Amino acid sequence: MALPDTSLVVAVTAPAEPPARRALRDYYQDIGGRYYGRPLTEAEIDDILAEDTDEDLRPPTGWFWVATLGGRVAGCIGLRYVTEDGTRVGELTRVYVSAAVRRQGLGSRLITTVERQATADGVTALRLDVRTDLVEARALYTRHGFHEAPAFNDSPYAGHWLRKTLR
Repeated sequence: MALPDTSLVVAVTAPAEPPARRALRDYYQDIGGRYYGRPLTEAEIDDILAEDTDEDLRPPTGWFWVATLGGRVAGCIGLRYVTEDGTRVGELTRVYVSAAVRRQGLGSRLITTVERQATADGVTALRLDVRTDLVEARALYTRHGFHEAPAFNDSPYAGHWLRKTLR
């Protein structure tokens, strides 16, 4: 099943803006809930958002997109520019698709949006880390040409590090 293009909007949004905050709250509720096996409290999410503002997910250091469907948050994705061995690469982060619209192509659309922006910004490679239990996410990344790569961080949540060369 595919999402209706007429009411789906994917837009660049500053991380501090209300739609981005809503998307990030949903993201942390989903990812944290899966990790801890219980819903996170609003206070726990507040603490996470206060600790990691994601302010680097805006030009010139990155981008953040929020997808809305019928005015409701359906997903988000971030692109952070980092230097790796003297080369600027893009790092995908905060990739989230609402359970209500999963398996309808939004994840692919978000990744394609990031790839286009990174290419336009002169970046030739993307990377990301992902938890081992996020099997569906890993399958999505593999379908988009990401492959296993050496670890580039020591995140206790990462179980796989993936990379893709852009053309």
